[in-house]
Amino acid sequence: MTYHGAVKVGGPPDVRELAHLIISKVAVGPYDNNAYLLRCRATDEQLLIDAAADAPVLLETVGDRLATVVTTHRHHDHWGALAEVVAATGARTAAGRIDAEAVDVPTDLLLDDGDVLRVGQVELTVRQLVGHTPGAIVLVYDDPQGHQHVFTGDCLFPGGIGNTWGDPAAFESLFRDVNEKIFDVLPDEAWVYPGHGADTTLGAERPKLGEWRERGW
Repeated sequence: MTYHGAVKVGGPPDVRELAHLIISKVAVGPYDNNAYLLRCRATDEQLLIDAAADAPVLLETVGDRLATVVTTHRHHDHWGALAEVVAATGARTAAGRIDAEAVDVPTDLLLDDGDVLRVGQVELTVRQLVGHTPGAIVLVYDDPQGHQHVFTGDCLFPGGIGNTWGDPAAFESLFRDVNEKIFDVLPDEAWVYPGHGADTTLGAERPKLGEWRERGW
């Protein structure tokens, strides 16, 4: 089946099968948050990105083996079900070092820019993007048999970067980080998995960067 990344709350996950990694995307909660379950094909180890809401749905998606839950940033809509998921699975928690202090569930693994996080034999590179929050992180999977896959939380969406609430300094910071750490180093084929809504690619968004800067949000 072809992965499309269009999911809705109450609907089934959409599943993407790569050579070494299986990605399941599910929408949960009143803010249509996306949660992503990553499973290493070689070991069956699993990692969940953003235990956002609706723990029963997330636990049904996860099954009975979950090693790690990563929280992309401090906003409550991205970790509302974290305590329940961790209690049910015993998974360790991970978050960016700066934003972790604002997450009510204790963080076991504090992540910094450039760190490598593993799920089984698969490596994910951590990039910190500052502006939507002080210490949001994205995860980059460089598929050795394909293109890159970028899990961006609320830092990058189809049509623009994350909300910076009219703060010019925060906008400049996030716009710079998105450019220098994502667009400048990854190709057009890189697939973007955002924290809400549909997926996109860097190639689809790259021509709009000038418009985003002029728009200023």
